[in-house]
Amino acid sequence: MKDKMTKKDYYVMLKEIAEGNDELVAFIEKEIASIEAKAEKAKARAAEKRAAGDELRDAVQSVLTEELQTIDTITSQVEGEEITKAKVTARLTQLVKAGIAEKADVKTDDNKTVKAYKLA
Repeated sequence: MKDKMTKKDYYVMLKEIAEGNDELVAFIEKEIASIEAKAEKAKARAAEKRAAGDELRDAVQSVLTEELQTIDTITSQVEGEEITKAKVTARLTQLVKAGIAEKADVKTDDNKTVKAYKLA
């Protein structure tokens, strides 16, 4: 299947067609530069978000012990304003994939099975 053409690809094609028309070429070059700048800013924002996520992952890892703990227990121990169960679960999954933590099923008092985590 043919690769999908991007907006930048179309502008490059138009630039080749418009050779000789300086105003149009200048406009197209400006649009291409704008697209590239926007992509650069998006990369910077993504890197910033990853770094913030790494801080939360470190906080979750510091709470883990050699004993199994449920997600609710871990979430209550992690300090921060916007800490949610979903964010903690995502970081725990990353730690398990990295081999830093282990997960297992645990029965609760009301006979439900929940996931619990500990250091590997």
